[in-house]
Amino acid sequence: MFRVIHPLNGQVLSQPGRRAALRVALRAAALGSAGAAAAGLTAACGPGRPATAPSGPPPGPARSARPAQAAPAAAPRRFAGQPVEIGHGPRDRPRVALTFHGNGDPAIARAVLAAAEKGGARVTVLAIGSWLDAHPELARRVLDGGHELGNHTQRHLAINDMPEAQAYAEITGCAQRLKRLTGSIGTWFRPSQTQYATPLVQELAQRAGYPHVLSYDVDSLDFTSPGAAAVIRTVTGTIRPGSVVSLHFGYADTVDAMPPLLEELARRNLRAVTTTELLTP
Repeated sequence: MFRVIHPLNGQVLSQPGRRAALRVALRAAALGSAGAAAAGLTAACGPGRPATAPSGPPPGPARSARPAQAAPAAAPRRFAGQPVEIGHGPRDRPRVALTFHGNGDPAIARAVLAAAEKGGARVTVLAIGSWLDAHPELARRVLDGGHELGNHTQRHLAINDMPEAQAYAEITGCAQRLKRLTGSIGTWFRPSQTQYATPLVQELAQRAGYPHVLSYDVDSLDFTSPGAAAVIRTVTGTIRPGSVVSLHFGYADTVDAMPPLLEELARRNLRAVTTTELLTP
């Protein structure tokens, strides 16, 4: 048996050896994804993050895949009374939104989604278009789990620093892939390599069909690989009703953090819902 110490209350959590082996494998997979991180595709989206362009030409058209045969994917909604850029939801309801930067090793992505579902959480995934090109099946995996899927630009470059035409192409490039895979451009747009969009990027997102830009008020810092306990402390130290939390696929620490994090949210009577649910009365 694998023994894990709960980072909040010190309780020993027993995990079957099989799950421990899976986590070891996922850590190895994450190390194998280091090249993608170095290429800037797993860079965090905090303020002031410098642009790091991937080597080689921009990706071509998305890999052929059938549109979703299940219920149509949700489309963007305009929320009356909300600003163009939304950083959190209502503070008077016991809900929070866990939002994930969609990139990285698909095995880790699936493990994060499975952990969320086991804990009764519905999340929002902001996918990078080039990631969807490489793993188109993950669009349906997200939606089939009851989660929502959005746009995090095509190549995850520093969009606030781009000229207008290039920034618009980054937004619409990912939107086209989402439309092809799911029948919708996705529920939300989040700018890449920044917490806040410039007025120009906000305008371009609206032109592309997104009434709002999705920011966040809690940064988990999981992309720094600080360990699961540190991720949990960072999130639980600042989260409150209505919070939108920034998390990432592609990091084994995030997989490890999910079960105790969801347990702590439940202890505080906070329910993890999609961002659309967070903002819906």
